[in-house]
Amino acid sequence: MSASLSLIQARRIALAAQQLDKVRPAGPVTSRAVGRTFARLHLVQIDSVNVLARSHFLPFFSRLGNYDRKILQRMAATHPRRMMEYWAHEACFILPDHFHDLVLWQNRKWVGAGGMDPILREDVANQVLGELSKGKPRTAAELTARIGHVEDRRQDNWGWNWNAVKRVLEHLFEEGVVSAASRTEQFERRYTLTSKILPAATVEPSADRDPDSAMDRLIEAAARAHGIGTVRCFADYFRTPLRAGAASVERLVEQGRLQPVMVEGWDKPLYRHAEAKLPRAATGRALLSPFDSLVFERKRLEALFGFHYRIEIYTPEAKRRFGYYVLPFLLRDGIVARVDLKADRITGRLLARAAYAEPNAPDDTAVELADELRLMAEWLELDEVVVFPMGDLGPALADEMARPRVGYQLSGNTNRVASVSHVD
Repeated sequence: MSASLSLIQARRIALAAQQLDKVRPAGPVTSRAVGRTFARLHLVQIDSVNVLARSHFLPFFSRLGNYDRKILQRMAATHPRRMMEYWAHEACFILPDHFHDLVLWQNRKWVGAGGMDPILREDVANQVLGELSKGKPRTAAELTARIGHVEDRRQDNWGWNWNAVKRVLEHLFEEGVVSAASRTEQFERRYTLTSKILPAATVEPSADRDPDSAMDRLIEAAARAHGIGTVRCFADYFRTPLRAGAASVERLVEQGRLQPVMVEGWDKPLYRHAEAKLPRAATGRALLSPFDSLVFERKRLEALFGFHYRIEIYTPEAKRRFGYYVLPFLLRDGIVARVDLKADRITGRLLARAAYAEPNAPDDTAVELADELRLMAEWLELDEVVVFPMGDLGPALADEMARPRVGYQLSGNTNRVASVSHVD
């Protein structure tokens, strides 16, 4: 018989699994704490949009507060690697332990050279691998300059205009043969052989790995990260096939790793990880990246929190409801607001361009969101928070931000005092 849970209990399980159920730890954030958080999440999504901060930096701020982003850079660049790039939910930093399993189950051939002339593809691949085997990591542009292939461009792939070298590189990346050693300031990958990133990796994906066992490891990792969810929730975490994910869930239930549960108001077959914790209360507070793993699966987000969310980056400005780069605001066990944010690095200001409250948002929403914005400005090393009184929460947030806070300082640098502005 399935156990029964209330919706609030299910929320708290999900928040605890994502390390969002508690007040952030006090004191400096260590590299060990960042590593533990990454191990809990298993992945963080990468995105090129930098209107606030690179998307993979934000989940750690949400969970740990003011931390040094160089910790992540070291984790992704030093040996042994504690994180590496590969396709998962989308382009992600993943735990290296998941790499071989993901290679077996990812199928993103549209990103690479699957449709290229086979002779050209093989010729370019041989030259690319030769350059990477004998030299340092290089970008696609650098390899193009050395190899000289710029033809075979196509115009039908979401506006991308990749040349043959870039297409072959992405093909080899999808196959797991090459990886990203690092990123440039312009967010371009510096490619290298995967065997240089993971010494234990072979150039070709291992043929003796059992796909079902690989799927079970990925689905259980997703279930750990979610705490509770549907088959679709777990399969979506690493973007693995739904049918294979469903078969894996059945095996994990038989093994006692997953437990069928019923949640009031959530009309889907649900499963709870056997080790998922149910806190008595949720006390956390966080601004969440649009690419945060708590909000990956939009149907799950709406079922759990009653929060309808869409990223409006690609929506024409006149048709946007809430703004360009809108972050959900989590307070205790609910998502209570959303705010459109931009880091104006030239002027040193964090801009809150609009803020909207959810129905039944608690009375202290503006107060808590104001404190969260101050903390984010500190983390981003910005000197001022500027609030525009736009949206139904905007005026209250602007008033709260303008309220004098005697003795408040940016803890990361005691020479800088938090400053706020109210824009009429």
